[in-house]
Amino acid sequence: MTTRAVTPTTSDFASASGADSLAAVEIATEAGKLLLDLREGLATPGVDAAEIRAAGDRRSHELITGLLRERFPQDAVLSEEGADDLARLGAERVWIVDPLDGTREFGEADRADWAVHVALVERGALTVGAVAMPAAGVTYSTMDGPVDLLPLRVVPRVVVSRTRRPAPVMELAAALDAELVEMGSAGAKAMAVVRGDVDVYAHAGGQYEWDSAAPVAVARAAGLHVSRIDGSELVYNQENPWLPDLLICRPEWADKALEVLAR
Repeated sequence: MTTRAVTPTTSDFASASGADSLAAVEIATEAGKLLLDLREGLATPGVDAAEIRAAGDRRSHELITGLLRERFPQDAVLSEEGADDLARLGAERVWIVDPLDGTREFGEADRADWAVHVALVERGALTVGAVAMPAAGVTYSTMDGPVDLLPLRVVPRVVVSRTRRPAPVMELAAALDAELVEMGSAGAKAMAVVRGDVDVYAHAGGQYEWDSAAPVAVARAAGLHVSRIDGSELVYNQENPWLPDLLICRPEWADKALEVLAR
């Protein structure tokens, strides 16, 4: 029997403070603006793209954590680019942040598939998420609510990494006889499912909580299936933030995807 994740309802998201949701959107969007300004340096002759990438990670982290401290001084923060203070394990509210998801793509001037993630976990529950895609000029969030799903494609589309294609993901694509769509960051892939550009995003190559927290919150609020690839629930603010696999997909494909991924 397939084990399915326990999925909060829309009312669970509605219970989250509107101020928290708005803050996540505003902070992720502001970090995105900073990153776009930094990225303009890529057009300057002689500029090292690696330096721009490093500056993007660092400065976005500093901006986001600074704004969170100003607005929510009692809250804990877990950021990819910051030292992990395990005092967060006893905190009622923990912000989980990826200041620049898709650093490789950020360093390529013609790519838009990178993102900024800001999510909130309250008493162990993921309640708020915002995923800014600055180069695309949009920030997705849990405030957006359920999406109107497009009619099912005859041939489903599975989004995959440009550089890493774990065997379970490729086996899933083959079992679905799916079209492959290459994309960069985790946030970009997840938001492609939210938009309806693709139908399935499965990941089995290793991630941390900051890679998936905000995308999962947004996708779940949108009415999509979210779980680990064994169907179990994604749990955040753990002592070890390693959370290596993920499935985000249209509900119609969830059972088949989980069946294949369980093999």
